[in-house]
Amino acid sequence: IVLIHNIPYRYFSSLIFVLIASIVLLLLTPVIGTTVNGAERWISIFGFTIQPSEIAKISLMGTIAFLLSKQNGMNDGLLFKWMIGLMIVVCGIIAMDNLSTAALLFVVCFLLMFIGNVKLARLLKVGGAGIAFLVLFIVLLKVIPADWTDSGALSRVGTWQNRIAEFGSHKEESEETYYTITDENYQVAHAKIAIANGGVLGKFPGNSTERDFLPQAYSDFIYAIIIEEMGIAGGIFVLLLYIIILIRAGMIARKTQKLFPKYLVLGSALMLSMQAFINMAVAVNLIPVTGQPLPLISRGGTSLLITCAYFGLILSADRFGIGKKKGEVTIDETDQPDERKDKKNAVETIDKLEEKVEFEIIQV
Repeated sequence: IVLIHNIPYRYFSSLIFVLIASIVLLLLTPVIGTTVNGAERWISIFGFTIQPSEIAKISLMGTIAFLLSKQNGMNDGLLFKWMIGLMIVVCGIIAMDNLSTAALLFVVCFLLMFIGNVKLARLLKVGGAGIAFLVLFIVLLKVIPADWTDSGALSRVGTWQNRIAEFGSHKEESEETYYTITDENYQVAHAKIAIANGGVLGKFPGNSTERDFLPQAYSDFIYAIIIEEMGIAGGIFVLLLYIIILIRAGMIARKTQKLFPKYLVLGSALMLSMQAFINMAVAVNLIPVTGQPLPLISRGGTSLLITCAYFGLILSADRFGIGKKKGEVTIDETDQPDERKDKKNAVETIDKLEEKVEFEIIQV
């Protein structure tokens, strides 16, 4: 956080190069990646295990923010095609082994384009195509035979089928089988037990019992353990913290004078808050299991570092993006009238030069 906080936000316009590198890593992951819990999401480089999808998330978000900031009315169509193309490529590659991350990234970028004043007609087309793809995907999950997903390229499809089937199965269960813990509902069942044990005020920190039984208790289902130890009151408090982060980021974005840092702040805040809300929804069984960590709380290497990077981007925009408005002059009380006039002329000249440079960059 401290490192990125001290880097001026304008240097993050080069995140497109990080995005290219992350795409290469994503393509290499199925070949030389490490399989954990049936998913190939990690790759080992010089003894360090990293998750390329996390790097792709922040770099794609930053690239979309930069492209949105360069819209000038004449190049909107071209920039929109670039944004959609990058989103389809990156999210498509990630979706092969991490569907929830791909969906989260696509939604955040879509919301960022909505905030960035992309024409509504274009967004409606993208939204319609996304809904159609989702319906088609669900239909395919229903019709693909289970024996096709036992191994090979369709093995992850079997995981998605099981999670969706398990999420909706409680409606069909009898009273006798509803309280039966099986291999299929093991995670969700123990998460429910943890929440039930917590009550209103919880068992107090360190007294959790379900953390010894609940798989991924320190990552995917950490929110259930928080509720067990701190109760519903603690769970609501943690939820409010992420809402406050989102609101505070919105306040910072409103103060920034440039579009690029504004979109960086909003994109980072949306990514953090939506990921947190998804993790919480999974823990309380509102949506199927996704595998999204809880930012700053869940245990993880790459995920934790990238989460810190998001906060660094927000702080960098807050530090370097809130400057004087165009044409604003700092006048000292001791300045003579001629000195004040010279200062104003100098500021106007600098503003014109900045506009000329930005226009030439856009043309290039």
